[in-house]
Amino acid sequence: MHAPLIIDIAGTALSKTDRQRLRNPLVGGLILFSRNWENRAQLTALCKSIKALRADLLIAVDHEGGRVQRFKTDGFTHLPPMRALGDMWLQAPAHAAKNGSQKRSGPLDACNAASACGYVLGSELRACGVDLSFAPILDLDHGRSSVIGDRSFGRDPGVVALLAKSVMQGMLQSGMAHCGKHFPGHGFATADSHVAAAVDRRSLTAILADDAAPYRWLSNSLSAVMPAHVVYPKVDHRPAGFSPVWLQTILRERLGFTGAVFSDDLSMAAARRVDGVELSDMDATLAALHAGCDLTLLCNQSVVDEGAAIDRLLERMTEALLKGDWQASETAEARRVALLPASSSAAVGRSDGAAGVYACDGQPALAGRLRPFRERGAGAGRTARPDGRPAPWPSSGTGIKNRIVPTAFAIALSLLGRVRPAFAPALRPCCRCEPGRTLCPPTHFFLPWSPTVDRKGLIVRPCPA
Repeated sequence: MHAPLIIDIAGTALSKTDRQRLRNPLVGGLILFSRNWENRAQLTALCKSIKALRADLLIAVDHEGGRVQRFKTDGFTHLPPMRALGDMWLQAPAHAAKNGSQKRSGPLDACNAASACGYVLGSELRACGVDLSFAPILDLDHGRSSVIGDRSFGRDPGVVALLAKSVMQGMLQSGMAHCGKHFPGHGFATADSHVAAAVDRRSLTAILADDAAPYRWLSNSLSAVMPAHVVYPKVDHRPAGFSPVWLQTILRERLGFTGAVFSDDLSMAAARRVDGVELSDMDATLAALHAGCDLTLLCNQSVVDEGAAIDRLLERMTEALLKGDWQASETAEARRVALLPASSSAAVGRSDGAAGVYACDGQPALAGRLRPFRERGAGAGRTARPDGRPAPWPSSGTGIKNRIVPTAFAIALSLLGRVRPAFAPALRPCCRCEPGRTLCPPTHFFLPWSPTVDRKGLIVRPCPA
């Protein structure tokens, strides 16, 4: 059964009405907002209750960093706007001082930081049970759109594509899929499509060569794409999210994209008027599905009239399906299910290392590499593995020496660490140790030469124990 509807809930826990709506087979998931957040424990419990209701529901959030980040307290890292990564790319290479340290390259450092940023973003969300973030943003910054602005990596499509790919890689390493937006590009349109109609009057050739270029270069890497509620009149008179020309002819056939397509929020002003006609929630949903969207978002309706608009949409979509006004798509459903993490149902709410969610006290994994350009979050971060199993112990060989000597050295470090706190950076608590401990059992340490520890002694992988 195709479940194309992504809805929302009003509070920090599921109500009886929420449960009834989420059980509807046409609902494929929900999107979380800041109003659904109190702290990590509450968010984890909420996600666990959602998965207990239906393990196949996709739990999504708009969590990019910068000004679009829903969860910012209780240990969530304050991620920078993506422009910070673009600025890092443009920095002149910082050549090493005469102390023998390695050279640094602006582009390579930026890609490394972007990968770390994606990993932190994904792992912190996955640790609480969130399945998908609508990131990264692929829009170019032409200096015309205030709604895009520093959310964009920059103006150059090549830089945007490479930095976005690095963020995507980090998210995938954390066990989270990603969604590039807003196809084919929102950065040239001046109006904010949340509140007004947005128009981009350039030709198809100009758009494909510039703003849409990242989608061509990343067509084999993107898990999902979200089209813009922007009209490109020289290509089609409909906004991209309602246009078969953009979604089927260009995105699918010409660019070769095979992943899921989400509509942007259908309650936005730019989505409520197509071809000069005002659209209802139902009209907009059907128009998006017929155009080529696999899933449709209708946001912030649960807080208006107790969610009456959601109930009407579910009722009318059921009628449309029975009457044949809309055909369920097995292919679209397969694309939705493919976005679910492999351990999404098993990992939620576990912090003991048994289900792929690990609590790492201290610094979030890889977060130390974000120091040059981001504000530190308060407290601990979390990491997650996509396969639900503990990470393997890294080894440079299989001989007995490679097994005994590291263990003996770890025990020695343990004893020294308890005497001299200066060793603490290399002996940071791991995922298997309860909160509040300053040191782990010896076999849980990450050795200084191990690939799991960077040059500054920061853990970059979950505990192998």
